[in-house]
Amino acid sequence: MKIDKTTVDHIAHLARLEFDEAGKEKMMGDMNKILTFMEKLNELDTEGVEPLIYMSDEVNVLRPDVAKIEITHAEALKNAPKADSDYFRSPKVIG
Repeated sequence: MKIDKTTVDHIAHLARLEFDEAGKEKMMGDMNKILTFMEKLNELDTEGVEPLIYMSDEVNVLRPDVAKIEITHAEALKNAPKADSDYFRSPKVIG
């Protein structure tokens, strides 16, 4: 399959993108390179190869949940641009 300008225009429309003529030519070249690479992958014999579902054999590798104080309340408020006695102050977001 070859990508032409019509296909680039259609994909750009679907993705809500706009390209000038130079951009279309570049996208057309990039898309054709991707398709050429995919065709090359189709040449590989994958008979008997198990599909890869996960990148590692590890299952639920989690760190232990240990509560510890890394920074004190006063130190955190000291770095705030605006702070009340116990809270960070921020501009009102919802009207």
